[in-house]
Amino acid sequence: MSEQQKIIKTLGIRDIFLFCVSAVLLLDTLAAGAVMGPTVIFWWVLLTILFLIPFGAISTELGSAYPEQGGIYAWVKRAYGQRMASRISWYYWANVAVWIPAIFILFAGVFSQLFFPDMSLTSQIVLGVSLIWVVVIANIVALNIGKWVPNIGAAIKLAIFAILIIGGISYGLENGIANEFSLATMIPSSENGGWSLQYLPAVVYGMLGFELASASSAEMKNPKRDLPKAVFSSIAVVVAAYLLATSAILVAQPAENVDVVDGLIDTLSTFFGGSPLGDAFVVFLGVGALYTFFSNGATWAMGANRAAAEAAIDKELPQAFAIETKHGTPLGASILLGVVASVLLTLYGFMAGNNEDLFWSLFAFSGVIFMLPYVAMCTAFVKIRSQDAHKERDAEVFRFPGKPGFVKACAYLCATILAVTITLFIYVPGEGVAWEVLWGALATIVIGEILTFRSSKSPELARA
Repeated sequence: MSEQQKIIKTLGIRDIFLFCVSAVLLLDTLAAGAVMGPTVIFWWVLLTILFLIPFGAISTELGSAYPEQGGIYAWVKRAYGQRMASRISWYYWANVAVWIPAIFILFAGVFSQLFFPDMSLTSQIVLGVSLIWVVVIANIVALNIGKWVPNIGAAIKLAIFAILIIGGISYGLENGIANEFSLATMIPSSENGGWSLQYLPAVVYGMLGFELASASSAEMKNPKRDLPKAVFSSIAVVVAAYLLATSAILVAQPAENVDVVDGLIDTLSTFFGGSPLGDAFVVFLGVGALYTFFSNGATWAMGANRAAAEAAIDKELPQAFAIETKHGTPLGASILLGVVASVLLTLYGFMAGNNEDLFWSLFAFSGVIFMLPYVAMCTAFVKIRSQDAHKERDAEVFRFPGKPGFVKACAYLCATILAVTITLFIYVPGEGVAWEVLWGALATIVIGEILTFRSSKSPELARA
């Protein structure tokens, strides 16, 4: 049976929309953004204009015009050839293998906060490793079953965001606001600490992932028609939800008191806790949040494992990544992700002092690797557009609006913003170098170069 015959077209516009929302709308980065105070609103608005909208247009044009399995991997391969694509597929997969431990240590921290306040960091690490392997299983089942993990997660996530926003409005009207919201406090200045850039990467990080659904373009019923509608409607929902929910946290807590791990549950407790019924409602919402953490991990793993499997099929990653089930799902890539994620969570866990330090170290480490494929994707978009400038396209295919020079400038601006964000993950002005992040990122890059060198010796790649 051929690869194309194995693939079942099961994703409609609703599935793509919910997939995008589940991948991009993250409860776990809300508190990190709120630590910046009201200036986070300025940064969200500015970066939405300068980065998110153009990046969404780039993702949509590539996914609509080139509906190929693998997403970023396929586009970079089209622009730069197989050698660069093999690097990108490695970065894309490796960042998820690092990020999943971060998301599950956050899961364990919230679980502890809700049910076992005295839970040790070691026990939280064990719980995180267990969840990693549940994600592996979710990735191995057929997509027409596995797709319900992100679909349900997206629905729960939207409900929690809505409840958080409503709770913020109600609490603010009754009790006042913990932080002042005015132009003076929202526009960055030395007085309000708005130029402190430690957590700014969390904002850019929260804007990425709209291309993830394109990793399964061949499984979409009609990507040319459905992808643009799903991506741009999900962008509108994500921006509104992030702005309002972050503001809700800042209504409840002074920015300097927000905890990166515990901030969400602390806020919900402030809004709804204090009575037996209210405390039970907070626990109910907390359990919903825990499921969304799991669905985030499952969603990103689905896209990353599929991209890695496509690279391995093309002889660009070790053949273990190419092993598939009878349903065509990536068995080898999923199991390898589980092994790497488990080892990293254990190693970094025993170097960390607490769950907040462990979360941010893994999050920043994954963030550096995470951004690299997107830089290549933005420049690949420019090259593909130039290569195909004289080719006619189907009228249904979405096209980034504007003259070629404007579109090119937008793409390079996106790449520059991503490069600056990578730098801020490693070095924060006034804070210094995060050595555990730097060395982890360098080790991942070196491993990728070794794999690239080995793949360059294959006859298939030599002919590319």
